[in-house]
Amino acid sequence: MPHQVDLTPVNGASVYERIQTGRSPERIFQMPKKRYDVDQIIPMLRRADVELGKGRKVPEVCKMLGIVQQTYYRWRQRYGSMAPEMAKELKALQKENSQLKKLMADQALDNAILKEAAKGNF
Repeated sequence: MPHQVDLTPVNGASVYERIQTGRSPERIFQMPKKRYDVDQIIPMLRRADVELGKGRKVPEVCKMLGIVQQTYYRWRQRYGSMAPEMAKELKALQKENSQLKKLMADQALDNAILKEAAKGNF
């Protein structure tokens, strides 16, 4: 039996409209991407550890979790040995770091404007 493709409209657009947009058929019928929060990732990794301990293979565990292997390995590398509290702290530090970078950029811009203004006075 050949693989059947679901031809139901996505986001209210008909298949004909989607094909006219020039997007490839793979992208038209692709599942919507879901973003997971750190609070969701760490329990999923713990569950994966339990299932792998029971002798299941990584592809089976990834299918059970509803993620692809690439995502699993990326998460394992980033959050593998982290406790949930550490992950929350990491997220807070990353947010603070981005705010500080914005402040630095604003300050550098202000300095450049002041230097330009000071050139004309002398």
